[in-house]
Amino acid sequence: MRLLLVEDEADLADTLADGLRREGYLVDVARDGSSALSAAASSDIDVIVLDRDLPVLNGDAVCRTLVAQQYPARILMLTAAGTLNDRVEGLDLGADDYLAKPFAYVELLARIRALSRRSNSARPNAVLEFAGVRLDVMRRVVERDGVPIRLTLKEFGVLEALLAAEGGYVSSDDLLDDVWDEPLERTRGVVKIVVHTLRRKLGAPAVIQSAAGHGYRMGTT
Repeated sequence: MRLLLVEDEADLADTLADGLRREGYLVDVARDGSSALSAAASSDIDVIVLDRDLPVLNGDAVCRTLVAQQYPARILMLTAAGTLNDRVEGLDLGADDYLAKPFAYVELLARIRALSRRSNSARPNAVLEFAGVRLDVMRRVVERDGVPIRLTLKEFGVLEALLAAEGGYVSSDDLLDDVWDEPLERTRGVVKIVVHTLRRKLGAPAVIQSAAGHGYRMGTT
């Protein structure tokens, strides 16, 4: 698993890179936005840890460029600004996750693990489809039979995981690992609620099936 760490604070970048390498990751480091784009172009990166406040070319511009190029890596955006609006702006740019500074190193690791589990599934195929349901991974847009459907981040993540499984069952525990990072929300009951609201929003005929002991899958029969 190869990571690209884009951070202009030298001490923080070195500390994070050393720690991530001890975890077994291959880590490339870039100190500005322009270097980040060059590093991404020259290597197959799975996850990009991207500081939003960068010299030369800021993190927003880097994220927009990578998304426009349909670059397959997952993007975890870091920033000192942690308000709700800041998080929404970062996600609207196309970032897959958002972490405000200062953060706990164990939380960074957990988010990287969650993104890395998803990096080899949906991203290479920018659009996932089943029975009229169409999910555009890069644009974060969902439609059914051409009609846009507005989903929450959790609903989008669950639908993405189910579509990426290509008809296979995905357990509640796997969905928690892939979609939920918040420890207090990691219960199977929460998954059940999100699946219920997702089914309702996707409409009839139902395209999400469930089976006790197996989990959830995309299916119509």
